[in-house]
Amino acid sequence: MTATPAPETGAAGGGLRVVVVGATGNVGTSVVRALLDDPAVGSVLGLARRLPDWRPDGTDWRAVTIEPGGDDLVPLFEGAAAVVHLAWKFQPTHDPAETWRTNVLGGIRVFDAVAAAGVPALVHASSVGAYSPGPKDRAVDESWPTHGWPQAAYTREKSYLERVLDTYETAHPEIRVVRMRPGFLFKREAASEQRRIFAGRLLPGRLVRPGLIPIVPDLPGLRMQALHTDDAAAAYVAAVTRPVRGAFNLAADPPLDAARLAEIFKAKTVRMPAAPVRAALSAAWRLRAVPASPDLFDAVLRLPLLDSARARAELGWEPRHTAVQAVEEFLDGLREGAGMGTVPLAP
Repeated sequence: MTATPAPETGAAGGGLRVVVVGATGNVGTSVVRALLDDPAVGSVLGLARRLPDWRPDGTDWRAVTIEPGGDDLVPLFEGAAAVVHLAWKFQPTHDPAETWRTNVLGGIRVFDAVAAAGVPALVHASSVGAYSPGPKDRAVDESWPTHGWPQAAYTREKSYLERVLDTYETAHPEIRVVRMRPGFLFKREAASEQRRIFAGRLLPGRLVRPGLIPIVPDLPGLRMQALHTDDAAAAYVAAVTRPVRGAFNLAADPPLDAARLAEIFKAKTVRMPAAPVRAALSAAWRLRAVPASPDLFDAVLRLPLLDSARARAELGWEPRHTAVQAVEEFLDGLREGAGMGTVPLAP
């Protein structure tokens, strides 16, 4: 086995220098804050398409484009102890070629720049969406196949990057590659962004409150996992500072099904087939009334439940929030129009 190189320190020797690609979104802002709170980290370079107003002490920022023909990333990565790759484009769902260009081709450019710059560690944001359809009555570990759901752009792209990293690890055994595979990530400050990405601007946030939603459809396969974004960020920091490799599932208990969601909304469950719900979503998507595609709906109903035992054992990780608390905080943010001083999280 190739030895893991010692982490690089910042220019002044005052701790690790970490580069975060996609530092202004839901996950990026939490990862930046968590890195700065870790005494092993000396400085953070945040890369984003558009520079934020939010600039905590200890950070430097650069506006970059990661797509083919974009900025040269190698000089920005040189001297870093680790690169955390989080950049991701969810829209336009009607133009999967555009998201492929950013997410897949841009991701490959980041991976190649990590190798060219001699960075010893790459931490990549994969997802539960990379997994092949799986069980809802038991949790799977990181050995479950990662072929995604081929019809949905998001899951297809996450899965493809898993294949890229398979080859990448063989070609670059000197680089410590970590793949984080979290469930659905929520926090208060990301509420406005996630409403725009998945529900669209037509959803009135103030109406998403207990007592105003009368029913939750109990659909076959509606059982998924959520996690507070700050808890996921703690796992990312551990992956930067600990000599670990490979994939890590991240999820909090309890799994969210129709009954649990009905408790949150103080609603009733109504058992119904998925087909009419999908048909309504498909019609709304084709009319561009909602941005979330029916193919993503299909994927969600097929996602497996995740076993996070490896993260607990090797990262020393334990979520501080339950899945219910993460969702409730997100809903509070949705009603209040919460956000942050970055373009993706702007309220």
